Amino acid sequence: MTADETRVWQVHFERLKRLLAEGSLLMAGPTLGRVNTGLVVFKAPDEATARRTMEEDPTIASGYATGELRGFRAALLRGRDG
Repeated sequence: MTADETRVWQVHFERLKRLLAEGSLLMAGPTLGRVNTGLVVFKAPDEATARRTMEEDPTIASGYATGELRGFRAALLRGRDG
C-alpha cells in the first residue's frame, strides 16, 4: 500500500471503533481467503442514513474500496432464539 492508502485505512479503522463506541456498529472485519474484502454490520434508522454512513467511509470516499449496501434481518440470534 502507498502511504496515503495506509493513512486512509487507519482512519477507516478509527471510524469503525468510534461507531462501535457510539452503539451503531454491530461487527466489522476482513473476510478470509484470496479476495481482500471486509464486512461491516451496523444499525441505521433508514436506508438513506445507512447509505450515507457507507459512502462517508474514508476508504470508499477516497476510491480505495467500494461498498455494497444490503439490508439484513436476523432470523436466528444467539441469546434471543432458543
